[in-house]
This record gives sequence, C-alpha cells and structure tokens, in this order.
Amino acid sequence: MKFTRYPKRDAIRDYFPLPNEIFSLGLSTGEIAVYAYLMYCEDRKTFQCHPSYKTIGKAVSMSKNTVRKYVDSLIEKRLITAEPTSVITQKGERRNGNLRYTIRPIGEALEQYYEQQLIRLHEETRRRIALKKLAEFDRKHGKSAV
Repeated sequence: MKFTRYPKRDAIRDYFPLPNEIFSLGLSTGEIAVYAYLMYCEDRKTFQCHPSYKTIGKAVSMSKNTVRKYVDSLIEKRLITAEPTSVITQKGERRNGNLRYTIRPIGEALEQYYEQQLIRLHEETRRRIALKKLAEFDRKHGKSAV
C-alpha cells in the first residue's frame, strides 16, 4: 500500500485563531461553539462578521433561540458586540438585516471575568465571617448553631 501525504494547508487561509484564554473564562460548550463560529466568520481586518442566528445555528447544531441566548451571554461577558443593520430591498423598502458582530479584545473579557471572581470571593469571605460570628454568639449565649 502506497503512503499518501495529506495535502498542505495554509495556516492563515485554512485555519482561524481561537485565543487560548477563552478556556479560562468558564464558558459553556455552547458559548465556545458560537464564539468559535463567529471567529471563523470574522473579517481579520475589521474583526466583524454578520451571520444570521439561523446560519450560526446550522453550523453549530443549535436552534435560533439557543444561539440568541449564547450570543447575549457572549455580549454580557464582553467577548463580542452586536449591532443591528438594515437592508434596502429591490422595492426600496428598509428591512432589518443580520446583526453585525464585532469580536472584542480578549483582554477586556478576562479583566471583567477576574473582577467578577474577586467580587464573588469578597462576598463569600464576608458571608463566612458573618456565619462565624453568629456561631460564636450562639455559643456564648447557649443557643444551638444554625
């Protein structure tokens, strides 16, 4: 049997970059799939793309509503922005177009994620201190702990 080499691939044309940090943000698999598809579609110069929910859903095997949910989550986590567009039909009517997605710098999303983690840590610390004080108070006054 003859050895067949795989065809050569152009690293820029045949692949798209997915930042390593994306796996540090606690994203769900659905969020990662939608984000990866948007990265795949983006114009590397403008960082923008405009696939429909239906197109994204077809590519990642999700319903339009599920894609919408993950897009909203990615916007909230500052990984992307989305702005409405409009198109003019041949009859001259203005209609809503697809959303225009802009892939944001990953550093901003990381910064927000770490800030939220720090806030959660402070809240958890305050809660534990309050519970500890309550337990001490109960011990001093002969009450059973909560």
